[in-house]
Amino acid sequence: MTVSRKESAGSSSLSVRNVTSCLVSVLVGMGSAVERTDKHVREYLLYRGFTSTLKQLDSDIKADKEKGFRVDRIIEQLQQLVQSFDLAGLKEYWLYLDRRLFCRLEDVYRSTVNKLRTSLYRYYVINTIQKGNLEKTQEFFQKQALELQGQAEWRDWFILPFIPTPEQNPAFGAYFSRQWADTFLVSLHNFLSVLFQCMPQPVLLSFDAEVQRMTSLAEENEQLRQVLFALQTESRDQKDGDEAVQHKLPLYVQNMDRLGDTELDLVSSQRVVSAAATPSRNFFSTLLPQAKRAPMKAPPTSGSPSQAALGRKELPANQAVKSKELSQSKEVKAASCQSSSSEPPSSQPQALNQSSRHRRIQEHEKERKELFSRPAPQQAAESRADDVDATAAKSAVEPPDSSGREDGGLQVEQPFIKLSQEEYGEHHSSIMHCRVDSSGRRVASLDVDGVIKVWSFNPMMQTKATIMSKSPLLSLEWATKPDRLLLLGSGVGTVRLYDTEAKKNLYEMNIDETHPRILSLACSPSGSSFVCSAAALSRSGSVDSVPRLPIPVSGQLLLWDTKTVKQQLQFSLEPEPVAINCTAFNHNGNLLVTGAADGVIRLFDMQRYESAMSWRAHDGEVYSVEFSYDENTVFSVGEDRKFIQWNIHRCGVKQSEQVLPQDATGPFVLSGYSGYKQVQVPRGRLFAFDSEGQHVLTCSSSGGLIYRLTNGEPALDRVLSLGGHKAPVVTVDWCSAVDCGTCLTASMDGKIKLSTLLAQKS
Repeated sequence: MTVSRKESAGSSSLSVRNVTSCLVSVLVGMGSAVERTDKHVREYLLYRGFTSTLKQLDSDIKADKEKGFRVDRIIEQLQQLVQSFDLAGLKEYWLYLDRRLFCRLEDVYRSTVNKLRTSLYRYYVINTIQKGNLEKTQEFFQKQALELQGQAEWRDWFILPFIPTPEQNPAFGAYFSRQWADTFLVSLHNFLSVLFQCMPQPVLLSFDAEVQRMTSLAEENEQLRQVLFALQTESRDQKDGDEAVQHKLPLYVQNMDRLGDTELDLVSSQRVVSAAATPSRNFFSTLLPQAKRAPMKAPPTSGSPSQAALGRKELPANQAVKSKELSQSKEVKAASCQSSSSEPPSSQPQALNQSSRHRRIQEHEKERKELFSRPAPQQAAESRADDVDATAAKSAVEPPDSSGREDGGLQVEQPFIKLSQEEYGEHHSSIMHCRVDSSGRRVASLDVDGVIKVWSFNPMMQTKATIMSKSPLLSLEWATKPDRLLLLGSGVGTVRLYDTEAKKNLYEMNIDETHPRILSLACSPSGSSFVCSAAALSRSGSVDSVPRLPIPVSGQLLLWDTKTVKQQLQFSLEPEPVAINCTAFNHNGNLLVTGAADGVIRLFDMQRYESAMSWRAHDGEVYSVEFSYDENTVFSVGEDRKFIQWNIHRCGVKQSEQVLPQDATGPFVLSGYSGYKQVQVPRGRLFAFDSEGQHVLTCSSSGGLIYRLTNGEPALDRVLSLGGHKAPVVTVDWCSAVDCGTCLTASMDGKIKLSTLLAQKS
């Protein structure tokens, strides 16, 4: 990395430039890390009010000779001193670098430092000759004579001022070339770069590297999770295929062969003692209290599901004969138990002789073999009720559940598998909104107390920011670009733009004093604007009266520019200005759909900023609206509990209509002790679609419910219940990524359940 001879200049230049290209990116990263750390320190000092310290820091940064560990700036400073012929400044700056950096190096590197200093002085001397300033050349040798005259590498340089054309001299010609100058500067650059990289760094400078490392680890963990889910699904499918060929046996039957003589002796003795109180219970009911007595004979099994179903239908006729055999067997055993129990206690051990024990073992083996030979449908059917005959008849007539639960040993394949369910419990009051950002990495949740939590769930649940608001908050929406920004609508006519990473408010926009309630916010997919729905106060004068008034209050629909933070326009609401409860953009932001308090859905053309169509959709208010997956239709939920699909190409034409339960649409009621009752009107999203738009997630009293969308059917097809809640769920969201989807369900007790689903591809 040093320059000493002419013949080595070319090869050294090539190798040094290659090393430089490898170090530039690392050095730029370190320099930017220092700058960001300085910025954070400034913000902290300003936040703490340490203004004098901040001023001193700024002055020290301006006078920083290390230039924030930016090697390029150090090289520029050295070149500036050389070009200005400031020999004293050049010597002082090099002496500072020597005291600050070079003196910490090992002795083996001292020769390299000396060669770099010699090359720097030669670079200065050559520059004075090339610029024709011979006075500065002579001044250099006069001031440096005492220091340089004893060094062998400077012995021939004292005659340089007296040579007419030194650039043509064989001894000095190489130093006048551009190649030598570039090689020296690059060598010095690389030396300082390596030196800075080897220096111990404070913890603050490694913050960005740690963040990047954690992000990469999180991404790697997510990929490994997806691979694990895929392997588990493949293993589960293979296992299901094996069970389709072989008869499925209950767990207790599979483990019966593990019973040894000790267990049989223990069970027999317990059975003798308890026979008088429970004479109708046989050996297996004593051993396994939850298991029911199986029939002694079974019809021949069949490999096809249809034949298995036929066998299940014939079950009641066969069971009548078997129940008689069972009753006779029970009477015999009960009599024997009573006779045994009537004997004196001292004679009971002798009654359990070797032949009796051997007979019981034979009965156990015989019944175990018969259970193994039974068809799976009868096992599942006969293990559900206390009475064998009633259970068999009930199992024969009950249809299989569409939610995928087992019945008669057969299982309807579910479109989703619930892999896990986690709980976020940082809120202490009812949730109003719960939304995932566009990247699927962060969640923002708002409760009725005005507390907002920004948290992540991958790889683990962690609260990133907590926002406390003095004024009541009514709406929440993530910005799309950048996705770290959060829009917060209040009840006093303001909208805040909050940076979740910097944890500070960027802007606060005053909307309209006459319409202070910000009911809904929707950010355009382009990120350049957002739509704001503002409504007047209700007649009671409160921000959020419950229940809502039958007469809709006045409202406005406004478009704001996120860059200029100014209102662009106000949409026309026909036939009269009314409060807009919900808003949603399509994928490119060209269309906007709104649902209002007057029950009307309005579709706006965002290229012309005018209403394209509107129609009365519900009897009562519209609570929630969303575009379908293909964006040819719109789904809506209203106060009339109807879930309707509308064709946006034909105004007011329904494609499907279903009636939802009361706990899916609200108002939501939470009852407590002593007649306490809390009522909450819908504010957040009431339904959400999966990534392919074939299933919808809705609210319920105990958790989210997933339905399969049906075309024209009078009722939705329920496929999965997420469960997990003890209070009514008031808002939901569904974030899909590849095959793994995340469902969020938030309830009135402040709990948020995060359910991870795996989609089963057909």
